[in-house]
Amino acid sequence: MNKEKEKVLNEFKDHVRKMSLLGGTIALLDWDSRVYMPEKGVANRGESLGYLAGEFHKLNVSPKVKEFVDAFSKENDLDNVTSAMLRGTKKQYEISLKIPAAWEEEYSILCTNSSSAWRKAKSTGDFEVFRPHLEKIVDMKFQYLKLLGCNEKGYDVLLDDFESGITVEKLDELFGELRDGIVDLLNKIKNSKTQINDSILNVTVPKETQIKLCNFILEKMGFDFEAGRMDETEHPFTTSFSNKDVRITNHYYENDFTNALFSAIHEGGHAIYEQDIPDSLENTGVNSAASLGVHESQSRFYENIIGRSYEFWEYFYPEIQKEIPEFKNVSLEEFYKTINKVQPSLIRTSSDELTYSLHIIIRYEIEKALIEGKIQVKDLPIVWNTKYKEYLGIEPKNNSEGVLQDTHWADGTIGYFPSYALGNLYGAQFLNTMLKDIPNVYEELSKGNLDSIHKWLRENVHEYGAIYTPSELIKKVTGEELTAKYFLQYLNKKYSNIYNL
Repeated sequence: MNKEKEKVLNEFKDHVRKMSLLGGTIALLDWDSRVYMPEKGVANRGESLGYLAGEFHKLNVSPKVKEFVDAFSKENDLDNVTSAMLRGTKKQYEISLKIPAAWEEEYSILCTNSSSAWRKAKSTGDFEVFRPHLEKIVDMKFQYLKLLGCNEKGYDVLLDDFESGITVEKLDELFGELRDGIVDLLNKIKNSKTQINDSILNVTVPKETQIKLCNFILEKMGFDFEAGRMDETEHPFTTSFSNKDVRITNHYYENDFTNALFSAIHEGGHAIYEQDIPDSLENTGVNSAASLGVHESQSRFYENIIGRSYEFWEYFYPEIQKEIPEFKNVSLEEFYKTINKVQPSLIRTSSDELTYSLHIIIRYEIEKALIEGKIQVKDLPIVWNTKYKEYLGIEPKNNSEGVLQDTHWADGTIGYFPSYALGNLYGAQFLNTMLKDIPNVYEELSKGNLDSIHKWLRENVHEYGAIYTPSELIKKVTGEELTAKYFLQYLNKKYSNIYNL
């Protein structure tokens, strides 16, 4: 590459760095709005975020970006990082060029106000408080698709925002196999003579004790508290401003301590991924996960494949017994079966590992119908309740435990939900390969050694950030395309053992 090209390349990298820094600032203000900001600050914060979204949009559509894309689009000797930077920048440029800055600003303000309305609606169960905000979000999504020139398959476009390359056609195939496999196993469990009594979990555990247990497990997982923190919010989430500033949030119920425990493990999986991304990728635009599905693979992997395994609790259960006196005379076997009890429930975040994906498939089908114009926002409570009755045999008593339980639609993240179920598939496929590389991984886990797991994930997944597309990454790590078979094999083996099938 000649000196002139090198100069342009450095200008390109500096431009991406500025965008990354501004994006981090926007993320920080959004985090604060969901964690610490007083309620009366909503309007001003929405205006601030709207303004910054507009500035971010200007950087996205700067004429310089076209110069960068044109200058390097035919270069064959770019390294992997630069190629990935160019791919991501080009994609975002082509989208942003069609989306007016005024739209971006209005949408950002809307999402801030919508999130505030959702919190109020959830606390009261009054969907009508949230409905006009969600109707506006859906309307703006239709505007977005129209601006992009998407006359058909609009939901594919929204899916691609979170999982590059995924389509309704692919999801229908994957989720169809997944749904059928889960329902088949669920029916076998229903006919099993093994009954699990989960009354041992009916204990009151102070928030302070829960935080202590969560911190203990997070540290053993490898979460670096000097490069991160854990706070409290209504709906747990993880956000990252750099690999040295990764923040977890959690929610605590004194009468359901396992909710916070598994939430911390889940968010810890996200956070460790972010902390493991190399310094060399900071502010490159590829210092993030390969996709939201791959990101969810890490959280779901730690929460369930690791965090609900017998071997994990061989080491950690004595800590539970030490901190919660009610468990001193409860055996490890009993505790293990209890936390893995299969019982269809209403709340996605506290559902069992087996039926969890059905919660996602319900949301996927609702989103798809909403974007295809087959249902309207006003129909959501009824559609939601009907699908829960159909898929899980249960029905919400109110909207707080029904259609209002998740914050995603309030944030405008329509198309995100499938990532959770895809995460289950990625995670099990990673496990299949990990066991070939580290056959004694569960033996090490029983000793409280999570280092070999962390090291394998860092070297095979985390350190690549978003250099590879999700389909490239899964093929690179496992040698295969994404499939549902490994997750279904994992579920059948685990639950056949628990329920003596």
